[in-house]
Amino acid sequence: MKARNVVLLILAIIIADQALKFYIKLNFYAGDEHRIIGNWFKLHFVENEGMAYGWKFGASFGKIALTLFRLVAVIWGSFLLKDFINKKYSTGFIICAALIYAGALGNLLDSMFYGLIFEESKNTLYGVANIAHLVPWGKGYANFLHGKVVDMLYFPIIENAHYPSWVPIIGGDEFTFFSFVFNIADASISTGVIALLIFQNKFLKHETQIVEPISLTTQATEESKEKIN
Repeated sequence: MKARNVVLLILAIIIADQALKFYIKLNFYAGDEHRIIGNWFKLHFVENEGMAYGWKFGASFGKIALTLFRLVAVIWGSFLLKDFINKKYSTGFIICAALIYAGALGNLLDSMFYGLIFEESKNTLYGVANIAHLVPWGKGYANFLHGKVVDMLYFPIIENAHYPSWVPIIGGDEFTFFSFVFNIADASISTGVIALLIFQNKFLKHETQIVEPISLTTQATEESKEKIN
């Protein structure tokens, strides 16, 4: 796969991811929700300081550590992708690697810069809702490396369901089947990882050299030549 095509794929994911995040940040207040397709596909605006799908990693120190880890991973990933292309890994493997790389870079941009360029988004918990605006560089809601990742894709396929009463501990509790809120970058990472796990044997299959068997006649001829010499 050509390097140009890999770059175009990564750029397409980054542009789509950042465009949707900017739209949500500039048009939704925190916790705002709009239906797209029935009750099972919604845009639900949340911000998180942690990893993909809202998982968190410590407090302020954890946030900085996670952002720096993402930065190192993206830098290292740049060299890995170049190496994969130069060594002519399979197209499927390179596409998966590019998806993971693009997703990591997309969320890294949020963590590094969103706190510097956006106002804080507020919800209606205290009767005040605030839709954020772009602000001059450095006048935003947080410092460098402290930005929050914007999530919005929500697919609550089953809502307001309850666990059977006979289930230990959680029996009778309410649950939502697929309650995660995520973004395009998260989806890109997940798609790349899942595809690698499913098709790893195909993507990482090495070509073996097929050695043609030497016929008995040819072998005998070669042995005769050696005796004459």
